[in-house]
Amino acid sequence: MITPNKLEKGDKIGIIAPARKIKMCEIEASIKVFQKWGLRVELSENLFEEYFQYAGTEKQRVRDIQLMLDNPEIKAIVCARGGYGTVKILSDLNFENFITHPKWIIGYSDITALHSYLNKIVKSKTIHGTMPINFPKDCFENEAIISLKGLLFGDSFDYKLKDHSYNRMGEVEGELVGGNLSVLYSLSGTNYDLDTRGKILVIEDLDEYLYHIDRMMMNLKYAGKLKNLKGLIVGGMTEMNDNIVPYGRTAYEIIADAIKEYTYPVCFNFPVGHIENNMALILGAKINLKVCEKEVLISYS
Repeated sequence: MITPNKLEKGDKIGIIAPARKIKMCEIEASIKVFQKWGLRVELSENLFEEYFQYAGTEKQRVRDIQLMLDNPEIKAIVCARGGYGTVKILSDLNFENFITHPKWIIGYSDITALHSYLNKIVKSKTIHGTMPINFPKDCFENEAIISLKGLLFGDSFDYKLKDHSYNRMGEVEGELVGGNLSVLYSLSGTNYDLDTRGKILVIEDLDEYLYHIDRMMMNLKYAGKLKNLKGLIVGGMTEMNDNIVPYGRTAYEIIADAIKEYTYPVCFNFPVGHIENNMALILGAKINLKVCEKEVLISYS
């Protein structure tokens, strides 16, 4: 697995928008924070273009990403926001120069499509972390931002969490993969579908109907993606929806039921996803997951 170099002061990073459109006022705070870290920031050529809900046409978005991928001066590529649209441009990207000059790619939510591509096809580590649109307007560096900085600059960043009633105890080591459940579900059966065998899967989601969470978990189960896991980390299941006739279970209860026949360790309520303290994780990295009776420990191997 390719491991991009850690950042150093003076390095240049690029900001792109592979999915939904973005405005300068929505990312100004992040630029100031990156500059405070000693980084130089380059905005992609078509960053503020608009094409329906997208940040420009597919051609414009592909060009923006490709230029950043091909530029050896760019040491990290930060996705400005998610939304929807990354999946529409995956097949048009070329990673030949990226392999020669690898760089961190950062984002979450819809950016899961890019994470999956890089894990499955390119064999490169990426960072599942907060994005410029999430930076507080007053430039306050919250836990999510601090964790992102730590991983980018090569600091050791381990996590210690409180227990959860749905947790399942155990200790395992394995490669971390995953991201947004809906995006992973949409990639099922494609060339970019994740191989979860022997790996630790992390999932999170936002604004989904509860019955759809069940549908997606059953898809993963029937596709064999839950059976052979080393472990499972369940993040935020935020702003879930229900029908007039209640589904009857929470998102966590649905997930717990889908994996009840398996014996690997499971961590619920990990701070990742569409939440303020969206802690950064290195996808593609080997981690140690230790779920104890009173706490959960996650560290990089």
